[in-house]
Amino acid sequence: MSDLRERAQALDTADALAPLRELFTLDDTVYLDGNSLGALPRHVPARVQEVLTREWGELRIRSWSESGWWTAPERIGDRIAPIVGAAAGQVVVGDSTSVNVFKALVAATRLAPKDRDEILVDAHTFPTDGYIAASAARMTGHRIVPVAPADVPDALGPRTAAVLLNHVDYRSGRLHDLPGLTAAVRAAGAVAVWDLCHSAGALPVGLDEHGVDLAVGCTYKYLNGGPGSPAYLYVAERHQAAFDSPLPGWTSHADPFAMTPGYSPAEGAVRGRVGTPDILSMLALEASLDVWDGVGIDAVRAKSLALTDFFLECVEAYAPEGRVTSVTPAAHRERGSQVALRCEDAEPVMAELIARGVVGDLRRPDVLRFGFTPLYVGFADAERAARVLAEVLGAPAA
Repeated sequence: MSDLRERAQALDTADALAPLRELFTLDDTVYLDGNSLGALPRHVPARVQEVLTREWGELRIRSWSESGWWTAPERIGDRIAPIVGAAAGQVVVGDSTSVNVFKALVAATRLAPKDRDEILVDAHTFPTDGYIAASAARMTGHRIVPVAPADVPDALGPRTAAVLLNHVDYRSGRLHDLPGLTAAVRAAGAVAVWDLCHSAGALPVGLDEHGVDLAVGCTYKYLNGGPGSPAYLYVAERHQAAFDSPLPGWTSHADPFAMTPGYSPAEGAVRGRVGTPDILSMLALEASLDVWDGVGIDAVRAKSLALTDFFLECVEAYAPEGRVTSVTPAAHRERGSQVALRCEDAEPVMAELIARGVVGDLRRPDVLRFGFTPLYVGFADAERAARVLAEVLGAPAA
């Protein structure tokens, strides 16, 4: 064990991203649940207080113009854009991930040829994505076809209108082939919609580079925007003129304050807006994105892979044989930024881990999940988490 602890210390010393940890409000626990809720950047409370006391408390309605409230969805979208590999003007922030999945999927069926009536959906998708897809299909007269992501190329056909996929599987941490699958979907004449909730902020996405049509994602995981922080919608520039949102709202109108009975959509990604922006959480998100200034996503990915490699090595060295099995792919090209371990008694094991200061989460019935956020998780954290896990599983204490 001492060898692994010494290696962890050396790796932390050499880590160029290690100073970023000081930008976050963290305690002595090992926090490995950033794939559910990111940690709080230290400067965000002061920014929120300023919004409350000055912008709302003093300027009040004037803040829509004088404090930039009205343009926040596009302005913050442009800050998220480089993290997901998009040029400016293609990402708009607002609403929840679920609402944006609905907007993107229905819009995708409207972009597709009219004679197509099938929507392919990741068979192992996050449940809400599946619920939304089923509802969208009922409303548009399409048929849902569940399919494993790897089987999408063979499932595509002349009836495929749209394909909804997760970049990283929320249970296992498996990273799916966004470039290859997007190319296959587009070659078949269908529209590719990606859910980036478990990848944005942890690894390169390359929306523009790989020709993605539409994408959605949350901001409270690896982007550290805070609980319930608004999601975002990516509309590729080539689709913006034809993007037909199923939720046209007054803030996406070409002339919002004309208050005309007929709807005329604005130009650009602004078409993805619906109603009045949720300013308090949106501006907290904007402040949280400051921690990304000067941080390259390739460096984040390199550290993510090194962290998860090291954690898996420590688990193998420490844990009693046969008690846990990794369901996260070993191959880097197939791994997101979390490690999922199958454990027969996952629920009490995770409860005890949390009681001992190692915070992860679980997916019933038998999966322990550990999320590695490279901006604030270090190698000593990974070693300690594996060591405590081994103690909980019954190995002798170090």
